[in-house]
Amino acid sequence: MRKESDFIGSCDIPKEALYGIHSVRATQNFPHSSPFSIEWYKSIGMVKQACYETYLKYKKAVQQKYPDSHLSFIDNEIIDALVDSAIEVSRGEHYNHFIVPAIQGGAGTSINLNLNEIIANSALLKINKLPGDYNSIDPFEHANIFQSTNDVIPTALKVAVITLFKELDDLINEVLLALEKVEGQTRNCLRQAYTQMQSAVPSSYDKLFSTYNNALSRDWWRVSKCFERIKEVNLGGGAIGTGISIPGFFIMEVVNQLQKLTGLPISRSENLSDNTANLDSYVEVHATLKAHAVNLEKMVSDLRLMSSDLFNNRELTIPKKQVGSSIMPGKVNPVIPEFVISATHKIYANDQIISSLCSQGCLDLNAYLPSIGDALIDSIKLLIACNKTIKDNLLAGITFKKIDDIATVFKNPSITTALSPYIGYHKASELAQLMNKNKCTIQKANKELNLVDESFLDKLLKPEQLLKLGYRLGDVIDNNLS
Repeated sequence: MRKESDFIGSCDIPKEALYGIHSVRATQNFPHSSPFSIEWYKSIGMVKQACYETYLKYKKAVQQKYPDSHLSFIDNEIIDALVDSAIEVSRGEHYNHFIVPAIQGGAGTSINLNLNEIIANSALLKINKLPGDYNSIDPFEHANIFQSTNDVIPTALKVAVITLFKELDDLINEVLLALEKVEGQTRNCLRQAYTQMQSAVPSSYDKLFSTYNNALSRDWWRVSKCFERIKEVNLGGGAIGTGISIPGFFIMEVVNQLQKLTGLPISRSENLSDNTANLDSYVEVHATLKAHAVNLEKMVSDLRLMSSDLFNNRELTIPKKQVGSSIMPGKVNPVIPEFVISATHKIYANDQIISSLCSQGCLDLNAYLPSIGDALIDSIKLLIACNKTIKDNLLAGITFKKIDDIATVFKNPSITTALSPYIGYHKASELAQLMNKNKCTIQKANKELNLVDESFLDKLLKPEQLLKLGYRLGDVIDNNLS
C-alpha cells in the first residue's frame, strides 16, 4: 500500500493502483457501482491529449517570443509522458483503474480527478517513477494544466456523443435499406388494414412498410442534424467560461487541436459562459432520440401483433430466434420486439431525467452533468442496439403469405368501401351486411344481390385498383375501369 494525503486527511491506496485518494473518496461518498461510460472515458483521454499538445505549442510560442523571460514551464519529458498516457486512455486502456461510478455528486469533479490520477500515475511509470510520486508528476499541477472539470468533462461528453451519433446515423440508414427491401418484396401484396384494432379497408404490406420507412427517414434526417446542435464546446473556458487563470493562446488553440485529433466538426462556443451554464442542447438532441424510439416501438409493436397467435389468419411471420419457455416445449416468443420495446421505455425515462436535471442548472453551472451524460449516452447506445437487432434479427428473416392465401381481405365487409363511389353508401352497406351475415366474400354477396357487373367487380378488386390513390371521375361515369 501507499499513503496519499489531501487537505481533508490521508488514505491508503493499493501500491500498483493508477487511481489515487480523490477517486477513493468518491467511491466512499457514492457507494454504488453504476459503470461510467467507456466512450466518455476514451473521449476524456482525447481532450486531455489536446490540452497537453496545446500546452507544448504555448510553451514553444512563449519561448520564441520572450527568450529571456523567467517563466517556468513543465519539462517536455513530463508533457510527453502525459501525452502518451492520455493516448492510452483514448484507446480505453487503464479503464479498470477508473473506479468512480456514473451517478455522483460534484458536477464531474470526481471524473476529472480520477482521470488526472490515472494519467499522472501512468506517466510516472513512463519516466521510471512509482505511482503516487506526485513531486515528479502531479495530478493537479501537471495532468490538469490549464483545465477545469467544467470545460474538460462536458467537452469530452460531446465528443463521445457525436461519435456515437455517427454510428447511430449509419445504422438507421442500414435499417432503411432493409425496409426498402421488404417494400420491394411485398409490392401490391394485399393485407387487411386495421384502424382502432378493427378491420378497415384493404391495404398492402408495401404501403405499411413504407410508413415505417418514411418515419425512420425523418429520424435519420433529425439525427444527422444533431451534430449541429452539440458541436460547440466550452474547452478553454475554465471554471465558468471566463477563462480565468488560462492563457489566451491556449483558449484560442485548444479546440482546434481537439478538432484535428478527433476529426469531428466541433468548434469553440462564441459564449463560453453560456455553453458552461446551459445544457438545453442535450434536451434538444435527446428529443430526437425519443422521437426515433417512438417510431421504432410503433414498428416492432405492429410486427409483434401481426405475427402473434391472436391474429386469426397470421399473414406475417417474424424469425424464430430462441427458445421461449422453460416449461412449454416448442414455444417461441417475439423477443426482438420485446427487447426494443423495453429499450425504448428506458429511453423515455432517460428523457425525463435529462429534461429535469438540465433545468436544475444553477447560475453558472449545472452540477448534474454526470447523470445527464450517463442518460444521454445510454439512450444512444440503446438505439444503436435496437437498430442493429431489428436489421439483423427481425427484418432479415420476416416472411409473408402469398397473395392467393389471403382470403381475409375479400371476406371483410369493409372492402365494400371500394364500391361506394359506384353504388352509393347504402347499397354498399347492404352488401356488407350480407357478407357479415353469411361470412362470405364480396364476390359471392354481390352475386346474390346483383348490385354491379361481376366483370366490373373483378377489375375493381385487383390490387392495383384497390391500392391506387383515389378514383377517376370518368370511371364512375362510365362504370368502366379498362
